[in-house]
Amino acid sequence: MEGNIADVRCPNCGAPARYDIIRQRYLCAYCGSQTGVKDAILQKQGFRQLQQKKIVESRKNYKLMDAQCPGCGARIIFEENEAMSNCAFCGNALVRKEYLKDEELPEMIVPFRISEKEAVGLVEEWCERNAMKPEARHLKTVSASLKGFYLPYELITGPVNAIVERMDASRSYYCEGFVDDVFVNCSKQLDNRVLDATEPFELDELKEFDFAYAAGQRIKIKDINKADLERRVAQEVAEDYAPIVRKTLETEAVEINTGINNVLRMPALLPIYFVNSGNVMAAVNGQTGKVSVRAEKDSHYYFLPWWLKALASSLIICGIIYLAFRLFGMDKAQALYIDLVLAAFMIIVTLCAYDDFSVHNSFRVTSERKIYTSKGGPLHRENRKLVKDDKEIRSEVMKPVFFEKIDGEERPVEIKFTSPLRILETALLALFVLFLPVIIALFLNGFDFKRLELGGSAVWFCIMVPVIPIYILKFEKIELYERPWIYLLNEDGTKKRYHQKIKLNINKNVIGDILRALFIPPVSLAVWFGILCFCVMCYLTAFGFE
Repeated sequence: MEGNIADVRCPNCGAPARYDIIRQRYLCAYCGSQTGVKDAILQKQGFRQLQQKKIVESRKNYKLMDAQCPGCGARIIFEENEAMSNCAFCGNALVRKEYLKDEELPEMIVPFRISEKEAVGLVEEWCERNAMKPEARHLKTVSASLKGFYLPYELITGPVNAIVERMDASRSYYCEGFVDDVFVNCSKQLDNRVLDATEPFELDELKEFDFAYAAGQRIKIKDINKADLERRVAQEVAEDYAPIVRKTLETEAVEINTGINNVLRMPALLPIYFVNSGNVMAAVNGQTGKVSVRAEKDSHYYFLPWWLKALASSLIICGIIYLAFRLFGMDKAQALYIDLVLAAFMIIVTLCAYDDFSVHNSFRVTSERKIYTSKGGPLHRENRKLVKDDKEIRSEVMKPVFFEKIDGEERPVEIKFTSPLRILETALLALFVLFLPVIIALFLNGFDFKRLELGGSAVWFCIMVPVIPIYILKFEKIELYERPWIYLLNEDGTKKRYHQKIKLNINKNVIGDILRALFIPPVSLAVWFGILCFCVMCYLTAFGFE
């Protein structure tokens, strides 16, 4: 039957159960039985208690030593007759003593598939393929120092929740999802990003831990504290969800705060070869052979303030317009004069567009080292030789489901921001406002287009031409990202657009303001003058100036 030992099993038929986000329960695909989240956690707790007893019995057959590094604090377990003199994590001398604490060992393990010699060969192969990189030249001189360890991880499986938001909007969204077989490194000495890049592992080889698998290999003990581990788990989940959330919210600038209270967390050992020399760190997946290398130097990323983006956008647009004028034969002085007028207008429009109303971005520089990885699929052994698969294995992340409070009840929904229909609505509304006097004029003259005089609406056009771009770039942006379209999701997979009920609330203060504006001078004089001017514009547009 498919699945691995980390799967939640159906209590009725024993088949793997898959989590349903909408129902928020584990469902068996074979018999249809449902298992609650708490029952699933209890099920795995029972498995872990039995496995810990087996580990205690297995340990009696091995004489183990514990090496404690006085420099970085790393603790490594190995067999008594194995010679270890220096810490592979920082280079300091190791302190050896007999190992006694069985409870610190995980219950699951992915055995090594690749030997140390083969791992060195994979690193050297990466160096040849990337000979132009300084990391390759450095790594080639120290590849023989590659050491193999069973590193401590936690296997994370279960439902998670997250509060996500766009950094340029004020509204936040709540979503729930499911992480399936996510490994989180529990070693503080190594770069977590380098280790993450060696994943995924093939979990069909995940085994119950026995010291027989560790014979001849070193085991590193978990040394990250509980609080740091909690943050790392939440960060791993957020990073897995980031691409999907960014796609849903239609921006790269998102913040994700995850909750992991109901996940199953099981300690496991994973096979990793690594070398740490100077500024270069490299790791090799001891099962699949995937190589990851950290860059020697930081890459810098610059974040510009909103006003600088606005000015840069204005200059680019005006430069394009000037070139277009010159291309069509306009005089240089005349083209420059018109372009400067347009530049003043474009700066106002783009400043309104980029003026973030909720988050104030400032200039800052962040640094991060790139991680390089080898290409291709996992390595398998055929006739004692390693053969690489053509197809690369990838971790699949279940798409999270967003929830909204609908009529006082949390309902699973799908949210959409931009869509062809919304864009069309915005364009039609902008055109309607721009040509409002013309539309009214057509009704007045019986749709006599020959009598139509667009010059009669010149004042209106002068007002609306700068106003409409600001509306589209600024206020429509708020409309899109603060008021998304919501589709209700049903258990059968269908969805239906939700239309919020409009409640007509008559605000006495607003009515009072309108009446004062219409009938109490001096404001009423300006209002009626504006209405009169608009009516005159419509008449002149409909019948001309004769």
